[in-house]
Amino acid sequence: MKLATYRLDGSNRVGAVDSENSRVFDLAAAAGLAGASAAPFASMQALIDADDAGLDLARGLIAKHAVEPKLWADIDVVELLAPLPEPRQMRDGMSYATHIRQSARGGAARLAALEGGQAAFDAAMAKPLGDLPEVYRQLPIYYITNRLTVVGADTIVDWPRYSQVMDYELETAVVTKRTKANIKVRDAGAHIFGYTIFNDLSARDRQMHEMQGRLGPAKGKSFDGSNVLGPWIVTPDEIGEIQGLKATVRVNGEIRAATTTADMLFPFEAIIADAAQDETIFAGEVFGSGTVGNCCGLEIGRFLESGDVIELEIEKIGVLRTKVVRRDA
Repeated sequence: MKLATYRLDGSNRVGAVDSENSRVFDLAAAAGLAGASAAPFASMQALIDADDAGLDLARGLIAKHAVEPKLWADIDVVELLAPLPEPRQMRDGMSYATHIRQSARGGAARLAALEGGQAAFDAAMAKPLGDLPEVYRQLPIYYITNRLTVVGADTIVDWPRYSQVMDYELETAVVTKRTKANIKVRDAGAHIFGYTIFNDLSARDRQMHEMQGRLGPAKGKSFDGSNVLGPWIVTPDEIGEIQGLKATVRVNGEIRAATTTADMLFPFEAIIADAAQDETIFAGEVFGSGTVGNCCGLEIGRFLESGDVIELEIEKIGVLRTKVVRRDA
């Protein structure tokens, strides 16, 4: 199933998406019609907490009441929100070697440009890539990001005033279920509720500056609207293997990257298991994969302009569209 959080007639709802026909099915309304409990559909978090019983109920309601036209709404007339508007926790990884190596070169080029201008930037971008630091093969690397700055598809994100260099990042993300600590890798698949697309918007100039402090991204990654999720969550039975899906980045309709989600250094199961060592992982957390190689401007030396529309597409999931607009001074 594809599961969305959306707003219609002044209320937030949870629905099952029929992407082929661009419509969404109101699960709570269907439950009411069937005389079933609508509690699992009060929010996406409620559905995650309801686990397989909630998903089975949703599938049953669709099978029984899909013919009811009043339970469907066109995608174009609803407001798609982030599928999980307020994750219980949000972590973002560094799982792609190409991105790690190319972003290191891109960061060095940005610093070179501050002293030597465009010529220094171009020269730095032409240098061979460095080796992948061994730590990235030894254990999953991630940071905890701001779960309260999440927005959904077709959002206009205000460019933070402290930044002049805005960037996009295409990632897959997993949403967890079944609260537990000390999850084994072999069991971690049972803790995956579904997958979505993550646009990890980044204020690159601020990020490059603050990370010289050797701690991690702060305002470079944390501003209103910086964590874009959507357009919906897709359950694992519709995805199959998450690695190897076609992935495309478009900016104002121009293709900037066409690749796949293959070659994660660690699969999501290993990332979840590593994070769960003597730490409870809650149902409703989000884990980002890290940026797929070539899928951000830092890697290719092309950043965003005010008014740009970014479309991140992942096969079997959908298209996540975001517009960035510079704030007035």
